[in-house]
Amino acid sequence: MAADEISPGNAAQQTFWTEGPGLNWVALREELDTLHSHISEQVLARAAAQPGERVIDLGCGAGATTLALAEAVAPEGHVTGIDVSTSLLEVARTRAEALDGIRPEFIHTDAQLWRPESPVDLCLSRMGVMFFDDPDAAFANILHFLKPGGRLAFICWRAIEENPWFDLPMKAAVHHLGPPAPGDPDAPGPMAFRDPERVRGILSRAGFSDIAIETVETELRLPQGMKAADLATRIGPAVRHMRDKGATEAQAQAIQNDIHAAFAPYETVEGAKVPARMNLVTAQRP
Repeated sequence: MAADEISPGNAAQQTFWTEGPGLNWVALREELDTLHSHISEQVLARAAAQPGERVIDLGCGAGATTLALAEAVAPEGHVTGIDVSTSLLEVARTRAEALDGIRPEFIHTDAQLWRPESPVDLCLSRMGVMFFDDPDAAFANILHFLKPGGRLAFICWRAIEENPWFDLPMKAAVHHLGPPAPGDPDAPGPMAFRDPERVRGILSRAGFSDIAIETVETELRLPQGMKAADLATRIGPAVRHMRDKGATEAQAQAIQNDIHAAFAPYETVEGAKVPARMNLVTAQRP
């Protein structure tokens, strides 16, 4: 498959992450890098990229983990970041230009269809693999990114009620606007891989071996001086719910006030620290 080709089922994700909400991620990239820094450290440590290895960063976004991988595999390795968002990839390429060592390659493509020219040692993702329209097809394809014995490592959210970052804003939005329309809880989205057994089944059917899924207790950290609610009211499911429900200015303000109150216990002089619970997943190609 050529770069820039997106499967029809993932076209909505391309639009979402390139336009509208995706542009919020572009504007807030530094804040989000700080927010997710501990999560990045945990998946990078478990993946243990080595000098000289060839690596693919799945759903690389603005490139924070891709740049970290480039440092890990230097000076002879190679890293490719792939994503469906042209907006975020533009940021990633700009950031990579400042590197002194090896520079990652960034490709606009769909991991559900694309394959590298030659297989690699490691595929990694920080919260970038929960959005496939057909995860069985996606991971069956990703298996072939890897050499025999090649490693897969990714980290993803557990359930919304286990993660205050999502749960508290959504509760505030539902309180003022009512519940969302019923939908498929396994549909593409942040919590689509909350169930370890679902993830294990997808990877097993795809042909991966040595599948291990660990519950990780971590935290989200915001930059000093930034309130958690200020960021939580610009990205996340509560924002989408407010948009879907057509929240009035008064309702939006009431929701924001409730979110500020809900996150107050997590504020510190060093910046907000919000507990998070993740699934850390590793597997191999036989």
